[in-house]
Amino acid sequence: MVQKRQEKPYSWEEVFSFDRLKRTMVGRVLESVETMCEGSEPVTPEQINQVIKDEWDEVKRAVRSSPAARESFRKYLEKTVSEKVDGLIDQDKSELESLGVIERGL
Repeated sequence: MVQKRQEKPYSWEEVFSFDRLKRTMVGRVLESVETMCEGSEPVTPEQINQVIKDEWDEVKRAVRSSPAARESFRKYLEKTVSEKVDGLIDQDKSELESLGVIERGL
């Protein structure tokens, strides 16, 4: 069984770039596995894989909950929705114009 250590939350500085994310995650996984090695039983590859999976889940949670991620997603969403609306306007432009929609408002 994988021992749970006290979770230290990731800071945005630790996960804002892939190289920092990797360094931080590798360090935390090594620390966890070394702690597990202090027990009387050897650590199995399955236990190591579970530590990696758990740590990866923590990284993704940290990134998703960061203000920068929310802002970035908002920009992505705004761009995606805007492009979709532009496509719909282009598709039905002549019909909308015949109903009185003009190019630019006041």
